[in-house]
Amino acid sequence: MTITQLHHLFLAHPIVSTDTRKIEEHCIFFALKGDNFNGNEYAAQALEKGAAYAVVDEEKYHTSDRTILVGEVLTALQELACFHRNHCEAKIIGLTGSNGKTTTKELINTVLAKKYRTVATKGNLNNHIGVPLTLLSIMPDTEIAIVEMGANHQKEIAFLCEIAQPDFGYVTNFGKAHLEGFGGVEGVIKGKSELYDYLIANGKSVFMNADDSIQLEKLGSYIRKYGFSTEKQDYFKIKLLGADPFVHLKAEDVAIQTKLIGSYNFTNCCAALLIGKYFNVPLTDIKQALENYVPDNNRSQLLEKNGHHIILDAYNANPTSMKAALENFATMEAKRKTAFLGDMFELGTTAPEEHQKIADLAADMKFEHVFLVGKNFDGTNTSLPTFDSFELLSLHLGEHPIEKSTILIKGSRGMALERLLDIM
Repeated sequence: MTITQLHHLFLAHPIVSTDTRKIEEHCIFFALKGDNFNGNEYAAQALEKGAAYAVVDEEKYHTSDRTILVGEVLTALQELACFHRNHCEAKIIGLTGSNGKTTTKELINTVLAKKYRTVATKGNLNNHIGVPLTLLSIMPDTEIAIVEMGANHQKEIAFLCEIAQPDFGYVTNFGKAHLEGFGGVEGVIKGKSELYDYLIANGKSVFMNADDSIQLEKLGSYIRKYGFSTEKQDYFKIKLLGADPFVHLKAEDVAIQTKLIGSYNFTNCCAALLIGKYFNVPLTDIKQALENYVPDNNRSQLLEKNGHHIILDAYNANPTSMKAALENFATMEAKRKTAFLGDMFELGTTAPEEHQKIADLAADMKFEHVFLVGKNFDGTNTSLPTFDSFELLSLHLGEHPIEKSTILIKGSRGMALERLLDIM
């Protein structure tokens, strides 16, 4: 079956599924493979549960006129998404960066939805599977799609750009994330800049943080760029009024009080504000959108439990975001502060050095308590209490509960430090 024929079937059944546990009636099931599963084995089950068709790549599972045999299911999914993108009227905004991608994507979507019919990446499904799924969620009446692109090695963003073919793009920042895969900070900059490379090569528009020296250098004299700045007059000026704890900003004499914690979220808000202005969303609507947005999914959530004020930022962490979180926590007004910091993953050979830097920084902050959790932090040379595992920390807190405190919880996803909420 050709991609044109497959797309014709998709238009008749415009719902894609890759998980038989979440089958929707009349969808098309793509039998993807992973290290520990073979989706082909679930094709018949998908059809029984109501899928209209199942796309498979092993002939023995091609058992009826409702199974579609292709050379490789993942490739077929990606090619279908690219084909669909080329037959859509929607404008595509590509988004990548080391930190803040998902929050920025949600903010942009919230702002643009005030005026346009939008779709956006669900959660952080931003890889070689998630990007195609986002593109295939674009409907005939969709006007703008915000497509988050994640990467942990070079050439990945370039590949995702070939699929999504963005009309606009924004890089949140360049930080110390996925250092192992990118081969260091310079590798991160090169890899994330692949979005710029695509946009410039194709004469597309770039949104930028004009206060970021790397972005200024990378974009140079490129004409089709639109930026925000706290000081530079040539760009859309936005002022940070404060962040204790919530980001408070002003643009064009309009003050905006968000529900986002930490000055590190300021530029995320700025990007949404800039892009909203570019697409002619009234500033009053932008203000309403930003002020009503409430973060979730362990991203800078402000919670209260048993007298504790808790900043839950346990979705992910790297040296750049960890440093920003600690520095922001240090500026907050609170009688008693406690920080729980979990290991940062995917740092490769730099892991010992980067964990030591964070341990040293946390020790210098003079918080009431700092607890370092994980094998990497346990290997640091520090006066702070360290715990090889979450279980050991849990035992310690059971014997030595902390008094009512303002608490920061920050760590990589694999540490799952949100479990602390169960033992507070």
